[in-house]
Amino acid sequence: MNPSSTHNLSNLTPGETALISNIDADNSLFHRLAALGFRNGKRVELVRCASFNGPLHVRIGSTDIILRRIEASRIQIQTS
Repeated sequence: MNPSSTHNLSNLTPGETALISNIDADNSLFHRLAALGFRNGKRVELVRCASFNGPLHVRIGSTDIILRRIEASRIQIQTS
């Protein structure tokens, strides 16, 4: 990825980290993601991707979360 560029979480490759810059989701999804720790400015790491466009394993701090790709595509990130 380009230095200091903005993408969505589903574009990361395993092992990459980024900062959450925005969550573009309806109210219920926004609150569910916030309850899991997805907030602007938080560092997120993509641990692994499941085969065949399956879910993503992400880590925020010491918490591991499995997200569907459609949810991950709503989370805008900024890489450094």
